[in-house]
Amino acid sequence: MLSALGLKTAAIAAIQKDMKDLVERRSHHLPSNIPHYIQRLVGKEKATSPEPAGDLNPSQPSSVDLSYSTQGERALQQALSILQRHTSWQAEVMMEAGTTVTSAALPGLGKLFRAEVVLAVPVAQLHQELFERIEQMPRWNPTLSQVKVLQHVGRDTLVTHEVAAPSRGNLVGQRDFVSVRHRGRRDAAIYLVGTATHRDPLPLPKGCIRAESRLSCIVLQPLAGDPGRTHLTWLLSMDLKGWVPTSVIDRLLLWAQVDFIKHLHQHLSATTCP
Repeated sequence: MLSALGLKTAAIAAIQKDMKDLVERRSHHLPSNIPHYIQRLVGKEKATSPEPAGDLNPSQPSSVDLSYSTQGERALQQALSILQRHTSWQAEVMMEAGTTVTSAALPGLGKLFRAEVVLAVPVAQLHQELFERIEQMPRWNPTLSQVKVLQHVGRDTLVTHEVAAPSRGNLVGQRDFVSVRHRGRRDAAIYLVGTATHRDPLPLPKGCIRAESRLSCIVLQPLAGDPGRTHLTWLLSMDLKGWVPTSVIDRLLLWAQVDFIKHLHQHLSATTCP
């Protein structure tokens, strides 16, 4: 027993000597192989403390992310209110393929266009084309030169940059848009909304004017009695900026919807029956 006590005393003395040498060298970093209890004794181990209250975990959304999601949700609520309450739509055009476009003048939005068509594909396929594969849209829609996702915010919100192709007859100069796009679901319907956002300054493409989407909302709803077909409704209001007569803007937006649906229909037909 005395021998064991002597060994313990010798060990403690050796530890104390090592501690003294470390302190005398004024080491600011203790080797990782020194036991933790020694580091605590010499005051060199950093205390572990919880993060200060209010600090964001990396997995938590930032305030900027939350602002994008909030903006998208507000646009969705605005679109729902219009779809549910507004009934005074004026006929604009009816196409042979069954596309109809109507319009209404609304406070804060100006002239709002509403296009409707039934497409022979299920909601899920249209959702993929118009939201999940949004960057591929210029491949089949020649009215767009480029679509780029700048940021993903959660699962249902995107920040995008779109560059429009030159307008019909080059009536107005080329435009680009920076938008928040948000996805919402209500029962069997999917709502894809978009509205302009003012994020960190984005360089303006040469020859473009930065325009704004006041409100865009595409509603995808399975056709009653035939889930393989989709009733598509599209609300659209834009501020194209620049010195452009209102009558010209209205005509461009009307044909933008007609052209988009025509190209979408052609793309779906080629995809379904190559």
